[in-house]
Amino acid sequence: MKGLGGQKVLLVHSSSNKPSSGGAGSPGMGRRRVWLVLFLALFACVSLASLLSSARDASSAVGGRRRAAQSASVGKVAVSSSSAAAKGKHLDEAVGPGLPAYVFDALVQYAAVGGNTSGSMPAADVRAIAAALKRRGAPCNLLVFGLGGETPLWRALNHGGRTVFLDENQWYVSHLEGRHPGLEAYDVAYTTTVREFPDLLEAARAARAAECRPVQNLLFSDCRLAINDLPNHLYDVAWDVILVDGPRGYTASSPGRMAAIFTAGVLARARKEEGAATDVLVHDYEREVERACSREFLCEENRVPATSTRSLAHFVIRGGSAVRRESFCGGAGATVSAA
Repeated sequence: MKGLGGQKVLLVHSSSNKPSSGGAGSPGMGRRRVWLVLFLALFACVSLASLLSSARDASSAVGGRRRAAQSASVGKVAVSSSSAAAKGKHLDEAVGPGLPAYVFDALVQYAAVGGNTSGSMPAADVRAIAAALKRRGAPCNLLVFGLGGETPLWRALNHGGRTVFLDENQWYVSHLEGRHPGLEAYDVAYTTTVREFPDLLEAARAARAAECRPVQNLLFSDCRLAINDLPNHLYDVAWDVILVDGPRGYTASSPGRMAAIFTAGVLARARKEEGAATDVLVHDYEREVERACSREFLCEENRVPATSTRSLAHFVIRGGSAVRRESFCGGAGATVSAA
């Protein structure tokens, strides 16, 4: 017991009230963290400003190149437009107000190829009619008896001129007017039939010096072959070309083309301009009615064989002071040769 009582134990305790130099609550460490945050923020701002400046410079360079390219493109377009305008002006001066020659020829070529199909006008006849229009110097005043598959062609070839169509079928006239806006067409009420042809021809011969004379005002004509129910203004037109391709004439009850041929002959002779001449073309000339009436009212002496075909007859009828008023046909001295 004595040994124990003489022994002493010393306990050493660290004071919890004394702060540690490395503790989180050290003021020096807090200040360092604040400076670090400020430095990082400043660095981020400088980096962002540099990036924005670089992007702005690049955008300005690209925009400048685009503006330069656009200016060059506009310059090229302006030069091209000026060149095209000059070419267009030169072409217009070369071909006049009608169709360019190559367009005219292309239309005739395609129509002639289509003429090989059933129901279409033969290619040789299409070319002969087109050639007459071309020689006449289309655009001109063109009168066509009859509507059909070639109607758009005649109208196109006479682009810039006046083309008028006459047909017996009122419904067909309205139908084509709807399909071809601007088409000028009128229906005609024919009072003749093919079976009456011999009697009508004899009556016209007998009244050659009276109601069926070659020069007259058709509006007041009493001749049965005269068409006098057209719009009045059509009788005052100086027709350059008249194409007779209607009305129907292939059956005894069809109207026949007697009145159309007679009227064409009178209209051509009624022209008052000195030296005036009208090209009259009669299709289906190989048929009896068309051939007989053409020889009676248009006259063989006026036919141009060089520009005619087997089924198309081309006549040149003089007007003005050269016209004969007492009869349609005269002697051989009036024969017209091909130009």
